[in-house]
Amino acid sequence: MTAPIPRDIPDLPAVPGMPVFLPSLVPATAVVAPVRHPVAAVYRVLVAMAAAGAVTVELLLSSPIRTLSHFSIQSTILLTPVLLLSARRAWTARRPLPSSVTGAALLYVTITALVYHLLLVNTASPFALTGAAANPTGWHAVTALLLHTVIPAAALADWLLLTPPGRLHLRQAATWLLYPLAYLLFSFTRGELIPPGTGGRYLYPFLDVDLHGYKSVLGNALLLGLSFYALAILLVALDHARPNPIRHRTKTGFRLQPPVG
Repeated sequence: MTAPIPRDIPDLPAVPGMPVFLPSLVPATAVVAPVRHPVAAVYRVLVAMAAAGAVTVELLLSSPIRTLSHFSIQSTILLTPVLLLSARRAWTARRPLPSSVTGAALLYVTITALVYHLLLVNTASPFALTGAAANPTGWHAVTALLLHTVIPAAALADWLLLTPPGRLHLRQAATWLLYPLAYLLFSFTRGELIPPGTGGRYLYPFLDVDLHGYKSVLGNALLLGLSFYALAILLVALDHARPNPIRHRTKTGFRLQPPVG
């Protein structure tokens, strides 16, 4: 016979020296498997190739130094490696580039498109271009279309259709304006280094100190800077308001059934 089990078992003393395990935060990447986005990767590579091709043609057709001095060329050059790196990460299911980088590249090419269409080729604008600059022909017409319309539109489409929302932040908007400010200083420095009366001393009419003077040009720059900041805030607001175009349903491995009865 076995001995009866006592009803009241005294509590055992705690074993000294036992480690206490604290709860740890598990990163989302350890729970959710990374997802490849081959369509986004291929699309970004194609846009980057078009951007690099347009810049290359412009460099071959015109003076390289003058070509590289344009804001549109510089913004397109910045966009190209951003697209290529984003394509690589989308193809290999790695974490996307920081939103501060992708948002800046998107803002600059958007500025390129808006300034070109609203100020430079708009006949109602007081800063409209004239002559061959307003009506390019041949390969210049092709590159102008790519740099100022097709590539910015493609970058916006990538952001709206192939990028998850809610990644841009309002605190980034002011930082993004550092490059336009640096370009303004670059334009003034370039104009001072080129002898007065030289054609193309200032590349944009609203920055032409010879025609408007520093006071008017600084006023134009201030208005443009405020407009760029408003555009940056608009992009951030739209990024948080738009739906997620690449949401994936998580597979749990089992399916819930409705209750019986």
